[in-house]
Amino acid sequence: MKERIIITGASGLVGESLCKLLYDNGFDVAILSRSDKSASKYPIFKWDLENGYIDDSLFDQKIDYIIHLAGSPIADKKWTDDQKKEIISSRVDSINLLAKYLEEHNCRPKAFISASAIGIYGNSLDDRILNEYSVLKKESTEFLVQTCLKWEAATEKIKKMGVRTAILRIGIVLSEKGGALAKMLPSYRFGLGAYFGNGKQYYSWIHIDDICKMFLFLIRSEKAEGVYNGVAPNPITNKELAADIAKAKNQKALLLPVPKVAMKIAMGEMAVIVLDSIRVEPKRMLEAGFEFSFPEALAALKDLLKR
Repeated sequence: MKERIIITGASGLVGESLCKLLYDNGFDVAILSRSDKSASKYPIFKWDLENGYIDDSLFDQKIDYIIHLAGSPIADKKWTDDQKKEIISSRVDSINLLAKYLEEHNCRPKAFISASAIGIYGNSLDDRILNEYSVLKKESTEFLVQTCLKWEAATEKIKKMGVRTAILRIGIVLSEKGGALAKMLPSYRFGLGAYFGNGKQYYSWIHIDDICKMFLFLIRSEKAEGVYNGVAPNPITNKELAADIAKAKNQKALLLPVPKVAMKIAMGEMAVIVLDSIRVEPKRMLEAGFEFSFPEALAALKDLLKR
C-alpha cells in the first residue's frame, strides 16, 4: 500500500517539482490548498488560515508524512508592516493550525518536514562558513532572522506530539521555471550580466532537483530530525554567479554592477535578499550521506539552461 504524503505550498517553485518527484517514487500525494478549484492531478483538500479551517476529510485516510512549504512569498512585494505580518503569520499560523487538527484527529504522521530558510543566519560580515551547528544571532533585529526563528519555533508543537520533525533551511533555489535565475537571465539576451553592489556577497544556492531530493531523503531517513541546510556544498559570490551564467550559456557578457543604493531605492528593506551575504554549507546533510547531483554552480546552471 502506498504511503500518503500531504504537501502544503504545493503550487510554489519547490512544491510543484517535489510533488512530481514524490509521485514518481510511488507515494500517494495529496495537497492542502487555499483553493479547491485546480487542474491538479493530485487530490486537493481546502484549508483557510484566516478562519482556522482544514477540511476534515483530509483525515479520513491515514497520513504518513506532512511536508510543509506554505508561506507568503518573501520577494513578491515590498516589506510594508502589513506584508511583514503576512510573511510571518502565513508560516507560523499554518503550522499552528496543522498542530491543532493533528491533535483533534489524534493523527500522528511518521514525520513532519518543514521548510525554513538560511535567512535565519543573518547577514555575514565576514567570509566565515556557517553550518547547522553555528550559533544563531537570536537577538538580531534583521527581519529574515526573526521570521525564521518564529517559523522554526512553531514546529515544536508538532515535535512535542512525538512526531519525528525535521527542518530544511532552504537557500537560493536555481530553477529554469522561476525564482532568482529567471530574474537574472533576461539581460543576457543583450550580452549583459548584472551583479548587485560589489558582487562579493556570498549566495548559498541549490539546484531544484537537489532540494527536492533532500525532502525525499529526509522522509526516507527514519532517524533524520532537527535542522538541515538545504544548500549545495559550494556557495559562490553574486559576481561569480553572474559570470557562471554567461559560461553556462556559452556566451560573452559584460558584467555590470547594480549600485547598492539603486537596489535599496527599488526594493526598499527587501533589498537585503540580494545584498546580504550568507555563506552556508550543508554539513549535516553531508554527514547523513546525502549525495548531490549538482554540487557546483556551473554544472547546475548548464543543466538548467539546456532544459
